Order: sequence, then structure tokens, then C-alpha cells
Amino acid sequence: MGLITETNEEYYAGEKVFLLEKGTTTTSFTAGFNTALKLGTSGYNQNFKLEYSENLGVTWQVYSGTISSVDAIDNGSVVNINPGIAVPATAANAYLARITLVVTEVFNNYGGYAYSSLNDIINTFIATYVGTGKIIPSVKRTDVIFHAKRGLQEFSYDTLKSVKSQELTIPPSLSIIMPQDYVNYVRMSWIDGSGIKHIIYPSNNLTINPYETPLQNIDGDFVQDGFGENTEGSSITEARWKKLQQWQLSGGYNQYLNGAFNAYGQDYMYDRQYRGMRYGLLPETTQINGYFTINEREGKFSFSSDLNGRVIVLEYVSDGLAYDIDSKVPKMAEEAMYMHIAYSLLAGRSNIPEYIVARFKKDRRAQLRNAKIRLSNIKIDEITRVMRNKSKWIKH
Repeated sequence: MGLITETNEEYYAGEKVFLLEKGTTTTSFTAGFNTALKLGTSGYNQNFKLEYSENLGVTWQVYSGTISSVDAIDNGSVVNINPGIAVPATAANAYLARITLVVTEVFNNYGGYAYSSLNDIINTFIATYVGTGKIIPSVKRTDVIFHAKRGLQEFSYDTLKSVKSQELTIPPSLSIIMPQDYVNYVRMSWIDGSGIKHIIYPSNNLTINPYETPLQNIDGDFVQDGFGENTEGSSITEARWKKLQQWQLSGGYNQYLNGAFNAYGQDYMYDRQYRGMRYGLLPETTQINGYFTINEREGKFSFSSDLNGRVIVLEYVSDGLAYDIDSKVPKMAEEAMYMHIAYSLLAGRSNIPEYIVARFKKDRRAQLRNAKIRLSNIKIDEITRVMRNKSKWIKH
């Protein structure tokens, strides 16, 4: 039996249509979606809707009865309703019913064959690697779940295709909140009128977002509030950085001569770049795409003022466990996950010969390397096309 259980209708259209017979009452519908159907409270958090048609699909009506339960089966879900949909024996047309996934679930359903769920990984590992006569005679399911989750986290950082992205607009405050499942950023870009991205670089070597900004009195001592805690003030560093314009960091000497620089930009550009100290271009300043900083104190990204109002795309890494939809493993890395779980279990047990642990450690490393190569998506044709450009003669 094949692994694909969805029909083309279920996969591409995100719906399943049922033909109801005359003179019958239907109280359950079975759909083979790879996406598990979820029943919410009063429709809240429900990822599907049930409709019926009395005129062969010309018009549809939402089922107004009660969806009593949704049962998971091996190859889909069963939706039970009360009362059912009754078709009179004298009906002029055949009645239809359909289950439709919500739009977001339809998109999540696409490309699902390339992944195995974390639950399937755990079940397969226990069935294959645990039992009498095997390396691991017995193990608690909770232990397997723990190491599977830790493996998914570790793989997400540098092996799995776990990079997410958000399209955002920078507000006048010049700050955006970090995504809820954010672990680390990959790339920040602003999008021009043609949809082309321009990389925004971090300003780590130019400025900083102080984590604490305690107020001080005239003697330099910290000022406490009525509860004995230091009183926090606003950051002078951040205020000065917001006043600094992009062209003041990457602009030319003529702008300085024309008096365009303010006191903040003058010292950096003129003293460090133009007055006898410019031995080469500084990568931090030889670009006009703007800058961003990571404000750990507020949990935000802060941007330079020239990016105000721009559309940006934030690419970042999550750990693969924040949402149910994330808890899946590419099939190209499935064996690496099995080896990680096996090695982690064996390394944490007593009375396991060291050569066994070393063998699985070696296997884990080899499978992880294979997974990285496979998921790197290297295509010989693409490399060949890029390298053709390297053979051009440079003419003076």
C-alpha cells in the first residue's frame, strides 16, 4: 500500500465532496487529509467547515447542526454530526456534502509528503530499535520523546530547513517585536519597489542597545525608587543613534564640507575615515541599505531612521517545537534523527559497553553529515551555470 492516502481533490483543493443518497440520513464523513481535522469550541480554532448542497453544488449551506466529535484514524479523520443530513426520497436533485479545510491549513497541507511527523518518528523508533534481542531492550516512551525533541531542536539550528520569514513594515518608532518563536536571526532585508531584497546589516560595531539604563544623581550614584530598586531612564545611546542618518555614515567628504554633518556623525566619519586614517573601506559603512540592532532589553529589533516606513523581510531560526506544524522532520534527515535518539539513550545508560556508545556516536555523526549534504539542495546544473560566469575575461 502506498504512503499517499489523500486524493487529488483533498490535496490540491483542500476539500472532500460526498454524494448523499436519497432517502438516507448521513451522520459521519470520512476524509483522508494528511492534516488532522480539529474540532473547536463554537467554531473557534476549528480548522475545517462542513457544508451541504441541495442543488448539485450550485449553492452551499454551512451545516447548522452539532459536530459531535472528530475521530482520528490511520489515514485521515472521521467527522460525526448530530443530527445528520437527511435527504428526502422525493428530492429532485442529488444532495452533496463537503468538508473544506481553512485556507491556512490548505497551505500547510502542501508539500507534506516530504516530511515525517515527530510522532511517527517516535513510534517507528520504538517499534524498530526497542525490544527483546535489540540494542535497547526496553525504554520509556517519555525518554524517547525527550531525546526526539532535543534532536529536533539541535537539527533545526544548522541542519533542517527551519528558517522562517516575516514580511513587516517598519513603524515610526523604528522598532519591531521579535517573533514569538524567535531563536536567532538569519537575514534582514528591505524590499524595493520591484520586490528585490537589499540586505540590512547589523550595527554591532557602530552602536549598542544598553540592557540597563539606571538614573544617576549629580554624584554619579544610582537613584532608587520607593521599593529600593534602581530607577530606569531612557537610553541616551539609542536616542543619539535614532538622530543619525544613514548618509552620515556612508556619505562623502563634500557633505562634510557643506556642513551637512551634525555633531554625532562628524566625529566618526571625518576623524576616522577622511583625516589620514582611511587605509581601506569599512564594510560596516560602505553600503546604503541601513542598519539594525537587537534590543534584548525590550525584545525588539531597532532600525536606523532611513528605514522608516520600508517593507522588510525578517528571516529567522526557530527550534522546530513552537507549533504542531513545525514538529516534523524532513525524510532526508529521518535516519539522522533515529541515530541521534539511539545514541542519546545509550550514552545516558549504565552498563552499556563503551564500544557500543562509540559506534552509535559515529553513526550519528555520519548520518547528520549525510542529512546536511542532502538538505543543502546542491544542484550540479546550478553550479555549472554560476561557474560559467567565472570564465569571462576582465578587460581594462
